[in-house]
Amino acid sequence: MRVREAKDFLVQQTAEQVQIEGVALSELEKRMMYFTETGQMQEDFIQLNEDFEAEYDTDEYEAKIAKLLGHAYKRARKENDETRRRFDAAIKSLRRGDHYLLVMWDRRPASDLVRTSRLDLVIGWGLGTLIIAGFYAIRWFTSRFTPPNARIIQGVIVILILGGVLFPRAEEKAFEWILENTVERFMGRKSEE
Repeated sequence: MRVREAKDFLVQQTAEQVQIEGVALSELEKRMMYFTETGQMQEDFIQLNEDFEAEYDTDEYEAKIAKLLGHAYKRARKENDETRRRFDAAIKSLRRGDHYLLVMWDRRPASDLVRTSRLDLVIGWGLGTLIIAGFYAIRWFTSRFTPPNARIIQGVIVILILGGVLFPRAEEKAFEWILENTVERFMGRKSEE
């Protein structure tokens, strides 16, 4: 997505949110959302900034636009996944430069920044519980059975964890291969008998 397209999309979404919330948004406030000192603008950025500062308080404006952007993004997440993807693409596009709109995007209220679903929370808690249980299982196992070298086992576990974080697909394929060649073969032979 190009910068102008990204800004047009974000301004349009903010204008829709203005209609929903019944808030006033002047043409000058909309034009200010396009402000940048480093990129291309359709108008003189110095004159635009002077006109804006003569009429508006910057902090109030930034808080207002941040709130509207946050609400528009939250609405998009609930209503339409494609619109949410366009939001993400627009912000990603703007991050490549220095744009005033990003200042307001980053000022959104903390409640708008949380994007976790219940499933994400369950998975997070489940993985945390598995990791803790795994460490306790290793501790129990090594206290009952003295391995030839406990550091080797710890090293293998650390490598598996790091591999899962850095190379999840490769580790997934390796585990699939192990399952196919051990458990599934054993289960297949047992069912044949």
